[in-house]
Amino acid sequence: MLVPADPNVLHPMPGQPRVVLLRPLVKSPLIEVGAYSYYDDPEDPTAFETRNVLYHYGPEKLVIGKFCALGTGVRFIMNGANHRMDGPSTFPFPTMGGSWADHFDLLTELPNRGDTVVGNDVWFGHSTTVMPGVRIGNGAIIASGSVVTGDVPDYGIVGGNPARLIRTRYSDEDVTRLLAVAWWDWSAEHITAHVRTIMSGSIADLESAAPGTPHA
Repeated sequence: MLVPADPNVLHPMPGQPRVVLLRPLVKSPLIEVGAYSYYDDPEDPTAFETRNVLYHYGPEKLVIGKFCALGTGVRFIMNGANHRMDGPSTFPFPTMGGSWADHFDLLTELPNRGDTVVGNDVWFGHSTTVMPGVRIGNGAIIASGSVVTGDVPDYGIVGGNPARLIRTRYSDEDVTRLLAVAWWDWSAEHITAHVRTIMSGSIADLESAAPGTPHA
């Protein structure tokens, strides 16, 4: 009998407390994480919400899909980090208190790039930084040390500061086929039966394994 991995355990790897599944960890209503997405950190992976999601005062959300792999030091900079740039000083005087707080309206209409959205099956290398409002497509790979300032296409590989598209993992036609299959939306039981195809098979193999396909 095939048994899927449990998506609700905090530490999925025995003897490896540095790895946590994010969905059972996060409590903020401003963060949404899909099943099996994990974060790795030898210091304190359970502090992900405070150490890795920065300046998150709302209302924008951080949305992370299923089956994402986040290396140590991946950080999401949220819109709360923004400062005014239309005057002589960028310093946020009203946040410091005293009579300066009377001018808080100067900070309430700052540009907001909206939600930060990460697709499914995205691999983030060590110490990558994602800026506010970025959208990262399914199957993307973010190279270690990258600073992602703009959107990343499905199955794109990006790297650098600012991150640039290095190449795409598949042709446009094949990306369309992969998105149509959307293996990450299969049931855990069906995924369990086809792990080897998902990890090492061809696109045709994946299509043949899709639910509803004869002999899948």
